Amino acid sequence: MSDMATILVVDDDPIVRDVVVRYLERDGHRTLVAGDGNHADELLRREALDLVVLDVMLPGRDGLALSRSIRSRSSLPIILLTARGEEADRIVGLELGADDYVTKPFSPRELAARVRALLRRASTQPDQRGALSFGDVVLDGDAREVTRAGGEVALTAREFDLLWFLASHPRRVFSRDQLMTSVWGYEPALETGTVTVHVRRLRKKIEADPARPRHLQTVWGVGYRLVP
Repeated sequence: MSDMATILVVDDDPIVRDVVVRYLERDGHRTLVAGDGNHADELLRREALDLVVLDVMLPGRDGLALSRSIRSRSSLPIILLTARGEEADRIVGLELGADDYVTKPFSPRELAARVRALLRRASTQPDQRGALSFGDVVLDGDAREVTRAGGEVALTAREFDLLWFLASHPRRVFSRDQLMTSVWGYEPALETGTVTVHVRRLRKKIEADPARPRHLQTVWGVGYRLVP
């Protein structure tokens, strides 16, 4: 991928759109904008895009419906913009395949940094070849598929990346900052709530008892580890 990316900014607030566009274009990117879900869907189907910044609350098709539609046909990186306190939207959005979220009001500089990191991540995928396993869970790195007790487990792209990274370093404890750097490619100073949500989602999918995880463990005050 070249340094310049084409990014779609979708928000019904023209002030938010203008601010985001200004910061992204300052980084040298080409931007397209949409103020509602229907226009955004039209651009998504017509344009060759590298990333989308997508507000959850939109006229017409909302951001969650658009996330589902995007992920059904591509691996286009998605950053959701959500209202502060709307945790349910963030969880659902990540489950539908969004790569990250930023809560409003947000720092445009932080959003621009997250965009840069996701674009780097998309252009330099980590080596995930072969297979890893723990308990009754098997990860196929070539196919990017996971099975548990022989049954397929549906993971988003980022859930797979996080699980693969932890399974590649069994019993080693990683802080949220370290996971943000290694899995998302972000600077450690950025907000790490995305890691917490992804760990919670992974536990629901791979643990027999998510409330008492056997494999994906929390080390209080430090971070997370995967125990085979």
